[in-house]
Parts: sequence; C-alpha cells; structure tokens
Amino acid sequence: MAGSLEEWTQTGLGHVFHSPRLLYEALTHTTFTNENPGAPANQRLEFLGDAVVGMVVAQYIFEQFPDLPEGELTKIRAAVVCEPTLAARSRALGVGEHMRFGKGESVSGRDRDSILADALEALVGALFIDGGLEVARSFLLRELAPLIAPARSGLVRVDYKTRLQEWLQERYPEGPAYRLLTEEGPAHNRRFQAGVYHRGEELGTGWGRSKKEAEQEAARGALDRLVR
Repeated sequence: MAGSLEEWTQTGLGHVFHSPRLLYEALTHTTFTNENPGAPANQRLEFLGDAVVGMVVAQYIFEQFPDLPEGELTKIRAAVVCEPTLAARSRALGVGEHMRFGKGESVSGRDRDSILADALEALVGALFIDGGLEVARSFLLRELAPLIAPARSGLVRVDYKTRLQEWLQERYPEGPAYRLLTEEGPAHNRRFQAGVYHRGEELGTGWGRSKKEAEQEAARGALDRLVR
C-alpha cells in the first residue's frame, strides 16, 4: 500500500496509535536491532499478539458453531491461525513494505512467510496494548473472519507436515521421520495409522484413509503436543 506510515496505519490497520513507539517496534525485525542497538525488535509484541490472535479466533468460532465438538473447532482454528494464512493477510496489507530490516534482510525478508506472519502478530500485540482488546479484536475479525467458513468446509487446509518440519528445523539439525504403524479394513475401505518420530522419540500418531492423510494427522498431533 502506498503512502506514509501514518496513512497506511489508518487505512490498513484502522487505528491511530497513541504511542507510535509501539507501531515502530511491531515493524522492527531483529536484523535491524542487531545493527541499531537500542531499537527493540518485535519479538515480545509477537509473543503477546500470538496469544491475542488465538483467543479472539477461538472465541469467535466457539460462538459461531455452538454444536461443533472440540476437535472440529481445533481444526478450524488451526486452518486460520497458521503461518501461511497470517502471512497472506500480512502481505495483502502491505506490512513488509513498512518493516525495518538490517541490510542483509531488507530485500528477501519483506516477502518471507515466517517474517510476515510474525509481524502481523506483533502488530496485533501493539494494537492490544495501544487500543485495548476491542481494537485488536475488530482488526482481527475484519481480516480473519471471512476465512472461517472456507476453513470449516476444508477449503483452507493446513499442511501440518510442513509446519512440523519447519518447527523442528528451527531448533534441531534433524527433521521428522514417518512410519506406517498399522493398516486395517478391506481394500475398498482401508485405514492407515502413521507415527512421526524425532531423534528416536514418538511425537504423535494419526489415522487416515490414505498414508498421506495419516501422516498429516500424526504431524497435527505432534504439533498439538509441542506447540500448544
């Protein structure tokens, strides 16, 4: 989005910051801080924003679908509150254009999913502190509520295997390994159980109508255990 940061904040975020410092912090990547000591990066605001995003979306789908069981609500939330979805909304808002990076990250970082998703959460954290929960909620529901119905219909899908791989590789040199544990049922109605392992430890198991589906469910179980 063109225009000054102030204009973008009003049109893109729908909020005028009482404390501009929070806005600049939300848009500051760690590489900028490394080159400019004293300029706080957005990691703390991201931590706060992550909690606000999860709570607002969880409350919204809880109220919208009173008859859905916990497992279905979890799937909808996971499809909406995930890196690809948050990065797509961040990209549509033009967040990357207004971020502050170090020299080495100033080009590629502006369109990287992980950075854009983190920045969006940091902006939510800043909105929460500066304007309160209702300001943050209004912004989030404007951006994410239209995705709820497609997520329930399965049109917004989460690649749990990719998310698990990325989560592990940020922390360890080794990625996950999958094993087929069980298959049962007649040929026309086969069910498979897969397990996902890391460093010899079982992280999760899952069932599916195909091996790929079972692996996705195993990865989802692993993420539930590791991240939530």
